[in-house]
Amino acid sequence: MGSAMTAAVHCALLGLGLLAAGDSVPYLFLVVVSHCVTVAIVYPWYRLVVFRVSGDSWLRGYTRFYAVGLSFLGTSAVGIPILVEFAGVPIMVAQGVVIVLSPPLSYLVHRTWTFRHGGRL
Repeated sequence: MGSAMTAAVHCALLGLGLLAAGDSVPYLFLVVVSHCVTVAIVYPWYRLVVFRVSGDSWLRGYTRFYAVGLSFLGTSAVGIPILVEFAGVPIMVAQGVVIVLSPPLSYLVHRTWTFRHGGRL
């Protein structure tokens, strides 16, 4: 549930960025900006609805959430250029391929580390 929403928000932001910027801004910059905005938007949803965490520090949880997100951003930063530049795949399709591979791993990492009960950073 959360991963699908995260993917939808990220793809919507990236798509809007690509439409607005055209070729005037590098697509990887737009991937990074879309990622950062998406993390800020979806963290409360993950915390309050998906994992129902209360009592733990929001900042500590956000730091963990962002750290996990950075690993997936790294996957995008490597995977998208390979698909776009070498395989000729359109940017949004390349991002979609990377996103499809990410949710199961993302959920597992968030469940066992980011939002574990009583965890310490």
